[in-house]
Amino acid sequence: MKIQNACKECVVKQAMRVGDLLNLSKNDKSAILDIANIHTANFDDILSPPQNAYKFYEDAAEYLGVEDIYKDIKKSSSKKAKEFEAMCKEYIQNASDKLLTATKIAVAGNVIDLASYMQYDLKEELEKILEREFFIDDFTYLKIVLQKAKSVVYISDNAGEEIFDKIYIEIIKELFCDIEVYYFTRGKPIINDITYQEALDSMIDEVAVVINSGVPTPGFVLELADKEAVRLFNEADLIIAKGMGNYECLSEYEGFNVFYLFKVKCCVVSEAVNAPLGALVCKKSLEEYNEQNF
Repeated sequence: MKIQNACKECVVKQAMRVGDLLNLSKNDKSAILDIANIHTANFDDILSPPQNAYKFYEDAAEYLGVEDIYKDIKKSSSKKAKEFEAMCKEYIQNASDKLLTATKIAVAGNVIDLASYMQYDLKEELEKILEREFFIDDFTYLKIVLQKAKSVVYISDNAGEEIFDKIYIEIIKELFCDIEVYYFTRGKPIINDITYQEALDSMIDEVAVVINSGVPTPGFVLELADKEAVRLFNEADLIIAKGMGNYECLSEYEGFNVFYLFKVKCCVVSEAVNAPLGALVCKKSLEEYNEQNF
């Protein structure tokens, strides 16, 4: 996805949010906003929103003298999500279709997003999503591909979501015993995206091989990935990409077997996938899929 004017406005609003969330002084808030305005004025129109935006966050972090702007907030998000782990597992065990319920729970976790403006109550979100259908519903294809897959690259998104990702991966490996799952994290702190160490702290390594992708942007950009991450990505039978940032970065790549799982939280992505704000998405990348393929 190429960046649009609405994305530039979004980055400026995110800059304001940094000041509010971190309780910065008036001068620091103004300085962060100035940094955002400088960056948005020079955004490259042929790049995706995450590719353009990450430099702003790097400069904001440098100005504030911290490596990880949202470190404490990320810890809080993961701790809060952990409170719902038992409830989610109970939902799955009582479900007629464990994989479908686990997929929805993974998407429910996608509401944890400091870069969007949609407010959420996590318990309410979980309960609502389990009663709803995917607006874009390629779940049937996802299930069939999982039945054949031997290697899955799972591209993570925001801190807190990893609790639900872990539950999802547990169910995938329970139902499809021969699958190896590689859990890709960001290469460095960026917004509230999960890093390698944070994934280990949440014990994702109990269910998947955790991979530091090396990617510094809030969305997976293949050209910026480490050599090993590129190899695993290219060789994977299936790629599960969580969140809008990963969709924005990967949607223009062709030939990869990607399934996108996210909740629509901005007008630009809403228009791109032709789904309303708040819609649940399980979207395949390969349009040539049809029932005859299977």
